[in-house]
Amino acid sequence: MNTVFYPKLASEGIKKNKKTYFPYILTCVLSVAMFYIMAYLCDAKIIDEIPKAESLKTLLGLGVWVIAVFSVIFLFYTNSFLIKNRKKEFGLYNILGMDKKGIGKILLFESGFLFAISFVSGTVVGIAFSKLFELSLIKLIGENAKFTFSLSLSAIIKTFVLFLGIFLLILLNSIRQIRSSSALNLTKSANLGEKPPKANILLGILGFVILGGAYYIAVSIESPIEAAIWFLVAVIMVIIGSYLVFISGSVMLCRLLSKNKRYYYKKNHFVSVSSMTFRMRRNGAGLASICILLTMVLVMLSSTGCLFIGSEDSLNNRYPRDIMFNASTSYRNVLSEEKTGKLRSDFDTAAKKYNTKNNGWDYFEIYVSGLLKDNGKIIIDSENETVYSFKDIVTLHFISLKDYNKMMGKNEKLKSGEALIFATHKGKIQKHYDISGLKIKTVKKLKKLKINGSSNVAVNPNLFVIVNNLSDVTNALAVKDENAEDPLISYNYEYAFDTVKDLKTQEKITKELAETARKAVGYGNNVRLTVTSAEQEKNDFYGTFGGFFFLAVMLSIMFLVAAVIIIYYKQITEGFEDADRFLIMQKIGMTKKDIKRSVNSQMLTVFFLPIVFAVMHTAFAFPLIKKILILFGITNTALLVFTTLATALIFSLFYAVVYKITSNAYLKIVSGKNS
Repeated sequence: MNTVFYPKLASEGIKKNKKTYFPYILTCVLSVAMFYIMAYLCDAKIIDEIPKAESLKTLLGLGVWVIAVFSVIFLFYTNSFLIKNRKKEFGLYNILGMDKKGIGKILLFESGFLFAISFVSGTVVGIAFSKLFELSLIKLIGENAKFTFSLSLSAIIKTFVLFLGIFLLILLNSIRQIRSSSALNLTKSANLGEKPPKANILLGILGFVILGGAYYIAVSIESPIEAAIWFLVAVIMVIIGSYLVFISGSVMLCRLLSKNKRYYYKKNHFVSVSSMTFRMRRNGAGLASICILLTMVLVMLSSTGCLFIGSEDSLNNRYPRDIMFNASTSYRNVLSEEKTGKLRSDFDTAAKKYNTKNNGWDYFEIYVSGLLKDNGKIIIDSENETVYSFKDIVTLHFISLKDYNKMMGKNEKLKSGEALIFATHKGKIQKHYDISGLKIKTVKKLKKLKINGSSNVAVNPNLFVIVNNLSDVTNALAVKDENAEDPLISYNYEYAFDTVKDLKTQEKITKELAETARKAVGYGNNVRLTVTSAEQEKNDFYGTFGGFFFLAVMLSIMFLVAAVIIIYYKQITEGFEDADRFLIMQKIGMTKKDIKRSVNSQMLTVFFLPIVFAVMHTAFAFPLIKKILILFGITNTALLVFTTLATALIFSLFYAVVYKITSNAYLKIVSGKNS
């Protein structure tokens, strides 16, 4: 047989089925391009040159793996539509004398052609747009871009190996399907409808129960730590619940519509409902897939958009002053109010040499964590207590009235046993506290207090207790031997101030303060000294937040394309299945206007269910997302509401446009315009 016979059949098969192959090729090209761009950015030299960009590199590496895994799943899914439409053609080849081995050769050449087109075109597109995405990423994280074009041989090799493997697996799967089917089944497979599905009420109820459980987790969890832990569980439950609800619920919906005689026996409803009824199990799975993809897009873009827009506020919360010093120890004799006097004096001398602003602060504190009870009792020694929730843990910061008055410019007075109390995140303050025997009466609730950044962004309740004399606290809580370590209690000294924003100057200041602290304290390994500069930490901070948003945009593009392709193939496949039914209806008097009404009825019945459920999933996920963002220092609820509503509105409009385009494609097929 002529050596060009099989390649010619393969190329002709692609051309004849261009309506289904063209979207698939576009999908492959996009997947290749997106993977190359992400792999290129992961290896980009400009990313390596950014100081403290380790978090960004980790996120980009994660993005490479996510896109790779999603490409495997998505290309297998879309290829299933192609194989179903080609089985009739392959069955005819088999009947006319071509054996399964010959059909396998056609598939081999088809896969080869598709891989070559996809890899070459996708790599070219990826290379062409890689610099644009690189500039966008650099801009997002606030760095200066370099307008130099470069290629990544490593990214090209990774892309080639990945997609060669994907196309090989798809080829083997296609050959398996052909070899396991008879010629008769192949010729009929494209026209085989499903048996009328039975509405499994138990599965539908189970789906709603699982969704209800996921929603309960989202709205009931109070601790940000618990929210982060349970988030993945809630996501898995939503995915399972959505599939069960869509598959079983959609069947039940069609059954109810068909039993409603006033609704069912109308020209614009009869054909559409009967058509949906016979394929609703498959239809429900497709709609559930679309719903999950749209939910992922809404959640990712709304949360990371809020994270990115609020990054400046988060940075200021984490680093409320340009320069922040902390000395911490668990040894009572190492650090005390008296011993920090020398350190304070040395720091003041060092800070005056720079353009220091007068809004700084310094204070000595004793802090300890305990188990908070409803009656205001706080148990410090909690070895025998069971902590049922992270929210039960409270961190206490004891500061002397002298330091408070100096720091805030006040002249407050307190008696023994009285306290001024400030709570982070507007936490609840009680009138009386019993802290392992130390009785505290709240005489005033403070609305603001200058505190360190770690306490600002702490996820558990933090109470700052201003007392007249810290000796009362140390006598009540600390160990009696001053030379011994108390693992439950820490002694801290905080010193912070604003200065010039220049990075080099701040680096110089931090080095000088660190050296000054080592000379002044000089206690070896018994004390931890840290000096941080907001300007120095900014790169890693913006790199993380910008990287999250960039990765969310990249994945959203992939997920949206996947949703559109699923919708398109769903419409095309169902259009060819329904064409004969509508042709029969036209012969008995149905006009094209009636067909259009019937199509619109069918589309509106099920098409908008995914976006409705996606918005509902996102709404219930809102409390969970809000608490997780607290871990990143984002406490602006109004901003999260805005980004969520804006994202939902934009993609609802986008979905409506997709509906219009794909419904027109379906309409042209069933009305015979493209027959």
